[in-house]
Amino acid sequence: MLRRALFSRRTLAIASGSTVVAAAGGYWYLNSGPTYPPSTKEMRRPPPPWTPPSRASMLERLKESGQTEGDTYTQEFDLLIVGGGATGAGVAVDAASRGLKVALVERSDFSSGTSSKSTKLVHGGVRYLQKAVMELDYEQYKLVREALHERRIFLQTAPYLSAMLPIMLPIYKYWQVPYYWSGCKMYDILAGKENMETSYLMSKGKALEAFPMLKQEGLVGALVYYDGQHNDARMNMALVMTAVQQGAIVANYVEVTQLHKDTSGTGKLYGARVTDKLTGQEFDVRAKGIINATGPFSDTLLTMDNPSHQPIVQASSGIHITLPNYYSPRKMGLLDPSTSDGRVIFFLPWQGNTIAGTTDSPAAVEENPTAHEDEIRWVLEEIRRYLSPDIKVRRGDVLSAWSGLRPLVRNPNAASTEGLVRNHMIHVSESGLLTIAGGKWTTYRAMAEETVNEAVKVFALKPTSGCVTERLRLIGSDGWSRNMFIGLVQRFGLESEVAKHLSDSYGDRAWTVCELAQPTGKAWPLYGIRLAGDYPYIDAEVRYAVRNEYAQKATDVIARRTRLSFLNAQAALDALPQIIDILAEELSWDRKRKEQELQETTVFLASMGLPPNAVPRTSMATKEEAKSLFEPVRTLLGLKTGELKRPAAQMMYSQAQFEAGEVEEIRRAFTARAETTTVPPSSTPVQPGPTVHTKLNKTELFGLVKSLSGFEEIKAKDYDYVLEEAGYSKQNDVDFDEFMEICAELREVLFAPARPSKRERMTIPVEKSGGGV
Repeated sequence: MLRRALFSRRTLAIASGSTVVAAAGGYWYLNSGPTYPPSTKEMRRPPPPWTPPSRASMLERLKESGQTEGDTYTQEFDLLIVGGGATGAGVAVDAASRGLKVALVERSDFSSGTSSKSTKLVHGGVRYLQKAVMELDYEQYKLVREALHERRIFLQTAPYLSAMLPIMLPIYKYWQVPYYWSGCKMYDILAGKENMETSYLMSKGKALEAFPMLKQEGLVGALVYYDGQHNDARMNMALVMTAVQQGAIVANYVEVTQLHKDTSGTGKLYGARVTDKLTGQEFDVRAKGIINATGPFSDTLLTMDNPSHQPIVQASSGIHITLPNYYSPRKMGLLDPSTSDGRVIFFLPWQGNTIAGTTDSPAAVEENPTAHEDEIRWVLEEIRRYLSPDIKVRRGDVLSAWSGLRPLVRNPNAASTEGLVRNHMIHVSESGLLTIAGGKWTTYRAMAEETVNEAVKVFALKPTSGCVTERLRLIGSDGWSRNMFIGLVQRFGLESEVAKHLSDSYGDRAWTVCELAQPTGKAWPLYGIRLAGDYPYIDAEVRYAVRNEYAQKATDVIARRTRLSFLNAQAALDALPQIIDILAEELSWDRKRKEQELQETTVFLASMGLPPNAVPRTSMATKEEAKSLFEPVRTLLGLKTGELKRPAAQMMYSQAQFEAGEVEEIRRAFTARAETTTVPPSSTPVQPGPTVHTKLNKTELFGLVKSLSGFEEIKAKDYDYVLEEAGYSKQNDVDFDEFMEICAELREVLFAPARPSKRERMTIPVEKSGGGV
């Protein structure tokens, strides 16, 4: 009977079906996850050489468009794109790859604005998904679907600049486990076959193993999901150079000063007057259509087109800070889904350091916005809430801090009661100015496709093909593999860290960069002189930036071609003299121009979180020489000579932040006010003699601090902040070591930029933010 039941047709059918399902599931699992391009033997060798046209030849092509042959403009462009950020560069790639004649001008450097100051994520938006479900918002749902689709394309078209990153959501309440789990699984399902990796739940022990810096108290477990991460400014440059490779004419430091309209008839735009900001030369550029892709500065061009224009951009400042790499694991990020004021904060490994942000505060539209001190401290406080109590989160650990402006936009065609658009907006004015604004990095390609489609229709253009950017790989991608850096080490004798950095920043163009490297004169490495000792940037990158990527200033090199100013503002200042010397060789600068670059770049670094009294850590013979060289810079920043103190960036920790004489002076002042108590000797051999304790009552602490030289400017609120942060606010007294700790923290406050006067704080809902910068 049992044998008949086991071998019945029904049992065999169930067993066969189960086997097929298990086999199919196993096949799917083994073939799931990220796909990498196959490596070939050809990738051992450099790709065919390609040198882009020079900036001078680009300017000549722009001028030719405004010149006539008879009665016709034979060199007229199909499109003139204003703005060289992610959106403008993406539009240029799309239009040029369709066979259109494209020109792009940028009044500063490519990616000098919001596009280089993002959170560095390529994401669908788990927060959008939450809003879509909780508020039954179909528009939010569509936004997530689109972003997840674009995420896959993003990672495939520029594989060397982007990669997947696991992001942890720590869970401190049991009811959050099914809530977060279902949300992350829905995120996976929406991505479908384009999903990177499946999200998963971690136990408390596994979470602490993966992220040992995490606060253990109350931890239940964690959920890990996957999104993408990229190098935003390098991605922007890859787009610009791909557009050039496709035939586009591009020029940085060229500003539109006037729009030309047909005043005799249609009133439509036919070109613009531009100025080369490096030489002051003015000329006309003629085009069938003009695209406004200037992000937060969109209203400037719209007002130039129509003086009665009502502003549509509401700028929001999002700040980020860079911390040392010991604040997070190298391969795991952290998301705080609910901060103290309801916002979201990311805590991510990036380029060897850790970045944290972001905020939402109203801001004026300016070229180099600065991260305000109160926002920096807010981010540090949020980080402190999630990290283990034995990790001291210090203001002095902030290596750089920057602010990016989100261009939140209102549709000018909508009613006055309409809120901010959730994604991006395309608007065509009466004169034919096509404006694309809003959106986020992840969806730049879809925004560009939609913009070019609209331009083809509005300006009656005739492309030779349709949109190909879903398949078009960006420059540097074709000959790149994850193992390419090994070939660089073997051929050029580079350090492995340097070779990996070059491979991941330039793709197969890294071979060209290495050919410009100078010999080190050492047994190893043979080539590649570092610009900053702790970072893998080398001298050859400066030369490559000038010759192959249109770098014109030192800020272009330290902020956009390399990312040194974002990783460590002090290290960028230290490398500045060497970088300026190389640029002077390449661009034939005289001494006056070198001094001008030094001043302008130091001012720029101040917007990146550099302390106002910082000087380079050079090997100069005397401090007087350093003072003499940087006196013009301090004057420009409004500092007096006497205000120069020991740079905060050189300080290490506690007593190491003070000179020997200072420590003794503080010790004498502390001993004069402290009370000494003696504990009788213990009977154990561990403590054979009496113990002497010297402690100061907390009621006298603030007065003593104020009496010390250099601490006269300390305010009560900063003193209270430091006591709380250091963990001494509940103690009745402190000993000398604890007092030194407090003084060290207060010194960091003294070196921090001045806190602004009370400003309006505005929380902008994340679903309105266009995905953040």
